[in-house]
Amino acid sequence: MEELTRKRSFIAADFQPTSFEVVKPYYQALLNVEWPTMDQHFAFAGWLANRSELESCLDEHQAWLYVALSCDTENKDKRKAYEFYIQEIYPKIAPLDDALNRKMLSYPLLDSYREPGFDRLVRSVQNALDLYREENIPLQTELKGLESQYAAKTGSLCIVYDGQEYTLPQAQKFLKSHDRSQREVVYHLIMEARAGISEKLQALMDRMLELRHQVALNAGFADYRDYRFRELQRFEYGIEECLSFHRLVREYMVPLKEHLDRNQAQINGLDRLRPWDLKALPAGLKPLKPFEGASDLIQKSVAAFNQLNPYFGNCLATMERMGRFDLESRKGKAPGGYNYPMMESGAPFVFMNSTGSMEDLETMMHEGGHAVHSFLVHPLRLNAYRQTPSETAELASMSMELLSMKAYDHFFEQEEDLHRACLEQIQRAVGVLPWIACIDAFQHWLYTHPGHSRSERHEAWQSLIQEYNSAVVDWSGLEEWMDYAWQGQLHLFEMPFYYIEYGFAQIGALGVWRNSAKDESNALTAYRDALTLGNTVSIKEVYHTAGVPFDPDNSYLQALTSWTLNQMQSHENHLHRS
Repeated sequence: MEELTRKRSFIAADFQPTSFEVVKPYYQALLNVEWPTMDQHFAFAGWLANRSELESCLDEHQAWLYVALSCDTENKDKRKAYEFYIQEIYPKIAPLDDALNRKMLSYPLLDSYREPGFDRLVRSVQNALDLYREENIPLQTELKGLESQYAAKTGSLCIVYDGQEYTLPQAQKFLKSHDRSQREVVYHLIMEARAGISEKLQALMDRMLELRHQVALNAGFADYRDYRFRELQRFEYGIEECLSFHRLVREYMVPLKEHLDRNQAQINGLDRLRPWDLKALPAGLKPLKPFEGASDLIQKSVAAFNQLNPYFGNCLATMERMGRFDLESRKGKAPGGYNYPMMESGAPFVFMNSTGSMEDLETMMHEGGHAVHSFLVHPLRLNAYRQTPSETAELASMSMELLSMKAYDHFFEQEEDLHRACLEQIQRAVGVLPWIACIDAFQHWLYTHPGHSRSERHEAWQSLIQEYNSAVVDWSGLEEWMDYAWQGQLHLFEMPFYYIEYGFAQIGALGVWRNSAKDESNALTAYRDALTLGNTVSIKEVYHTAGVPFDPDNSYLQALTSWTLNQMQSHENHLHRS
């Protein structure tokens, strides 16, 4: 793979943005540029490139601070370094970014400048100008600090079972046990651990809601939902499309999830399904073990990606050589998983909490899809073109989860395990959609009811759970613990309203996968072509290039649901015959 790190021509080679004083001169140099009377487009293109170089450098610096902290949330020096940037540098940069936006739009020949994606950049810059309020800078700075607290409060959660300490990701393995009493005990321990910090997370959410609402009011919006939709640049769809998605999920996916839950109860011989039974394995089956440790996971993932496309495998191999993985769960590590793009050096960083489970394989394929996407957009000229919308980014990752099933033989030697793994993957792909819709609907409620009480929040959440949760699962006696469930969704704290993208993308990914079953070569080519577009075209055009609709109608979704159910039944039939 060619040299990835973008060569600097505007920023000094040894520049490190460790203080505002060393950053400010570069902003000032960009602001002091006077548009020439001749060769204006050439000069303007250079100015855009220089600004992009500065943004890439700053983005990557902040990325590494975040990575360092999430890998070790209990390290005071790493927290101090991250908080210094967020509290001391970011607030001073924000007004200068606003000034650069105004400078860009003052270019006298703006309307005649042409390059792919530039119209979207202009729209984005104008949107940023419309939203910018100086009085919001301290509020947004406080919010960034609060968002980092979520990882600190949840990253150290552990349980003690049978005399041994386990992180919450590590404890998940017991929920697959054949021993129902063991599952129940561990489930209660996990929920007790979450309950222990529930009050702190409630208080954290209280303050976040207050600050976010004030940010919206300052910018002239009635509530934070309207503000956030604009901030996320949801120009191609809006609130009504989200509500329509909720309806489609209730109509098609909740019944499918209930079908899965009835099967789960049946294969385990249970009269009623309790929350600790959802991942239980039937007697005689052991949990799938697709890999042994982080190194094995990386090597097998490289081989699987190579089978799909050698370029995909090379992306992961390059990341391994550059030390861009932190995969195994440990105490003090932030929860969850992510792929963090590195806008200057090119190769992203993949973070996860692996314990050797099938769910970890899914996470690796997901983040690996993001990683491939990061490589594919890196050659685009401007940083803004490489900042892909979430709907596009998640199409990359969720499609890879399903496409990679074809290469599961690198993780499983037995045919029975292959079918089990594929079945579990498909079940998770469709089973998560009601939860996505529920979380998104909850956010709509949270931010359109400013000043609500905690009891009102509780009632709203319980109402939504009843609407989207499977009626097959018996929660009797556990209603209080159900109220903590939303607190495990980090997006609510760290990335408000960023979650429905997974829903749109999951449906798109199912379509990409269905296309690959018909013509794998063309489907993979279309998938890769779509990812190279970055943020230079509309979301709908990206999906169209990938061969799927962004806004499927009822008939498409009905056909897709039916096909997916047939795929699950095919794997089930193989397992019944074995």
